[in-house]
Amino acid sequence: MARNPRTQSRALPAGQLASAANVSPQTASEHLARLTEGGLVTAQRQGRHRYYSLAAPEVADAIESMFALTVRTREGTASSVPVPQIGSLAHARTCYMHLAGWLGVRIADALQREGYLLPSAGRTFYVTPSGKAWFEGLGLALPASSDQKFARQCLDWTERRPHLAGRLGVMLYKRFVALRWIVPARTSRAVRVTVEGRQNLYKQLHIAVG
Repeated sequence: MARNPRTQSRALPAGQLASAANVSPQTASEHLARLTEGGLVTAQRQGRHRYYSLAAPEVADAIESMFALTVRTREGTASSVPVPQIGSLAHARTCYMHLAGWLGVRIADALQREGYLLPSAGRTFYVTPSGKAWFEGLGLALPASSDQKFARQCLDWTERRPHLAGRLGVMLYKRFVALRWIVPARTSRAVRVTVEGRQNLYKQLHIAVG
């Protein structure tokens, strides 16, 4: 299901989804009805059309995880993946309002390398005191206390390693967009790193974006 980085979840009509999936409108409608009944997708009527979107961030996480398992099963290994082509979904994309792909994983790696995040139980991240100072220095207002949904590990289906999800991941993505470090594509989940973004990602996190 396509998602618009400017909103929580981009809603699309069944016809457009059928075209993207290369199936008949009738097949798409049948599958969408089952997904809606299962609570994975929500539908809203607008005029003569119904628009569908993912029901929650957890659904996007589950889809990413299933993709990762599919790739692992097909290749039989979780070997390292070369740097994807810039502009591709594998290079940098949104996963329900947080960064994913090669860039998302490298950011999560860098935040851990710098000591800003630590892996914690339950596929979460712990924000260290130095991490709190770094995020706040970037312009993010972190809560005094947080739950397990605040900073989560989301298994990336192209990199097969975690990127930063949860509310902190959403906050960081929105901040990068506001700073014009990254620019979302209009027609897909891909994002582009600007010249300023490349400079600051290297300065802040020592990430070299080609």
